[in-house]
Amino acid sequence: MADKSGNRADRPKRVPMPERPPEERRNDWDEVPRGYTPDQARQEASRCLLCKKSPCIEGCPVGIDIPGFVKLIADGKFEEAADRILLVNALPAVCGRVCPQETQCEILCVLGKKGEPLAIGNLERFAADWKREQGTCPVPTPPDPSGFKVAVVGSGPAGLTCAGELVGRGHAVTIFEAFHKPAGVLVYGIPEFRLPKSIVADEVKRLEARGVQIRTNTVVGKLDTVDELLEEYDAVFVGVGAGAPMFLDIPGEELLGVYSANEYLTRVNLMRAYDRERADTPILRSKRVAVIGGGNVAMDSARTGLRLGAEEVTVVYRRSRAEMPARAAEVHHAEQEGIRFHLLAAPVRILGDERGWVIGIECIRMELGEPDESGRRRPLPIPDSEFTLEVDSVVVAIGNRPNPIVPSTTPGMETSRRGTIVADEKTGRTTKEGVWAGGDIVTGAATVISAMGAAQAAARDIDAYLRSPEPRPWEIETCSTPGDGDLA
Repeated sequence: MADKSGNRADRPKRVPMPERPPEERRNDWDEVPRGYTPDQARQEASRCLLCKKSPCIEGCPVGIDIPGFVKLIADGKFEEAADRILLVNALPAVCGRVCPQETQCEILCVLGKKGEPLAIGNLERFAADWKREQGTCPVPTPPDPSGFKVAVVGSGPAGLTCAGELVGRGHAVTIFEAFHKPAGVLVYGIPEFRLPKSIVADEVKRLEARGVQIRTNTVVGKLDTVDELLEEYDAVFVGVGAGAPMFLDIPGEELLGVYSANEYLTRVNLMRAYDRERADTPILRSKRVAVIGGGNVAMDSARTGLRLGAEEVTVVYRRSRAEMPARAAEVHHAEQEGIRFHLLAAPVRILGDERGWVIGIECIRMELGEPDESGRRRPLPIPDSEFTLEVDSVVVAIGNRPNPIVPSTTPGMETSRRGTIVADEKTGRTTKEGVWAGGDIVTGAATVISAMGAAQAAARDIDAYLRSPEPRPWEIETCSTPGDGDLA
C-alpha cells in the first residue's frame, strides 16, 4: 500500500555499491568502489518512483533528467541512459564518483522520506562507465564554425565544462592551464583511489578531439594577462578555482613536516610522489600523521597518508561527527581503513625538536555553542583541556581561498572582500566587459557539479553575447571633436 508521497513500505532497499575490502585497499591506490553490475544497476533503477514533479532534478546544478536516465537503465537501455546524461553533463563518470549527491539530488528524492533515497550518483557512474567501456563514445559532428574565439582560463571542472559547451556551439576555444597536465583539481586534488586519472584523461581527450586547444604550463597573469587575451579572443572565461591554501595561524606551522593539503595531495596525485623510484618530487614518509579538518580534502589527505605507509593517521576536527562537511561515504571509508578521529578538538600549536622537525601537536578540547553564520553550532574551547598528540607530520586541510594572480592583474574586474571575482549569478558576467567567471573563483571552494552548472550558464551567455547583433564596445567607432588639423 502506498503512502501519500507515493512511497511503499515494502519497496526494495537500496542496492549497495560493491567495495574492495579495507585490509586490501588501504595498501594500494586502486579505486575503492567497484561499481554496479548491469543487474545491480537495473535493480536499483527499478526503485525509482518516476515522480511527475521530479524534485531530484531541482537539486542538480546542471539539471540532469534524472528520472529519464534512471528509467532507461531500468529498461536495460544503458547507452541511451548515458546519452541522456551527456546532454547536460560532460563529466558524468567524474560526477558519479565525487559529487555530494546526498546533499543535492538524493536529499530531495521522495523515496528518502520513508526510507533510503535512490542511489542517483551510483547509477550515473554506472551509465557513464558502461558507455566508456563499450567504446561507444563517438566524437559528435562539429557545428558550423561561428568565427568567434574564446579563451578559457583554467582547466578544472568549470573550464572543461565551459569549453565543451562553447565548442559545441561552433566557437574556437583555447584553454590556458598553469600546471603541466589539464583538469585542475580533478588531477591534483582528488586521489586515484577516489577518482582514477584514466577517467579524467578520457574526458580531456574527448574535448581535444572536438577541437578544444589546451595550452599547459601557461600562467595567466604572468605570461599573459586577461587584457592581452582580449586582444586576441572575443571573450574570456575565468575558471581558475580556489587553489590557495588556508592555514591555522598557530605557532609551529613553519616546522618541517607541516604541509598544506594542497601541496600534500598535489605532490602525490599530480607528481606521483608515492613512486619513490621514479618520482621527481619527494614527500615525507611519516609514521604518525595528523590531518586538521573535516571535509573531503581532509579525508583524502588522511587516506593518502595511510597509503604512503603511516602506521597511524588521526583526523582532528573541531566540531562533532554530525557537522563534518565531508561526504558520508568518504568518512565511512576512512573509518573502515583505520583512520582515527579526534572530534571536538582544535590545534593550538605544533611542537618541534631542536632540528626543526615536527614531533607533536597540542590541541584543546571543544564544545558546541550557538549556531554561527554557517548554520552549524560554533565550537568553543574548554578551558584547561589541552592534550598532545605525538605525530611527525601535520597536514592542514581547513579550506582554500582564491589565488589572487588573475584578479590582481585584471583592471576593471571587481572582487569581493574574500578575494573572489564578483560575477552575475545567472550569467557569470563580471564587471569587466568581455570577461565571464564561474566556479570556486566566484563562490569560494564548493563542489565539482556546482562549478559545472555555473560554467554552463556562463557559456550560454557568452554564446548569446557573441551572436548579438549589438556591437561590442571596442567595435564602436568613436567620433572626436575636429581639431585644427581636421579643418584642412
